[in-house]
Amino acid sequence: MTDTRARLVEGAFATLRDKGIAGASARAIAAAAGVNQALVFYHFGSVSELLTEACAHATRSRVALYQAQFAAVGSLPELLDLGVQIHKGERAEGNVLALAQMLAGAQSDPKLAPATATTLSMWVAQLEPVLDRVLADSPIREFLDVSGLARAFAAAFVGLELYDGVDHDGADQALASVARLGVLIEVVDDLGPAARALLRGKLRSLR
Repeated sequence: MTDTRARLVEGAFATLRDKGIAGASARAIAAAAGVNQALVFYHFGSVSELLTEACAHATRSRVALYQAQFAAVGSLPELLDLGVQIHKGERAEGNVLALAQMLAGAQSDPKLAPATATTLSMWVAQLEPVLDRVLADSPIREFLDVSGLARAFAAAFVGLELYDGVDHDGADQALASVARLGVLIEVVDDLGPAARALLRGKLRSLR
């Protein structure tokens, strides 16, 4: 990536984070990058393409920071605790807000939708194998769609950022509830053989 392109990518992400999707104009991005506005279109063709690249670049960098921590997770409670830590850290950095703004922008700009889905999939790709591993011996594993669950978790953490904008305490309460879900699964996993068999039978009857 050339220096100018890199500056534009960084400027676009900073603008998205600080001013939201509504404020992410070519003029604002160019000002943040310290370059001429025309270079936005010369290098990327459109603001949408630049925002797409900026969000993807930032997410790749952030996901890479947590790969070792994801690999070290040994239980669902640990994964949920890590998710809470990541969310709080990314929220403090403004990164979750930027992704949430892309999601909001995708509602009116179809060009942003595939890119936003791809960005979310980077987090899903980290979550899915961990969920598959930590739930492997759980009596409820056969009733779970791990791929869908990974997407639900990723969407929930981003959605909480939007919720946080209107109800901070409520968002924190929701985040804490997600973390407590791991305790419930752990209790189920500690059931004896007879109780586990009874639970499986009950769940199968509800299919």
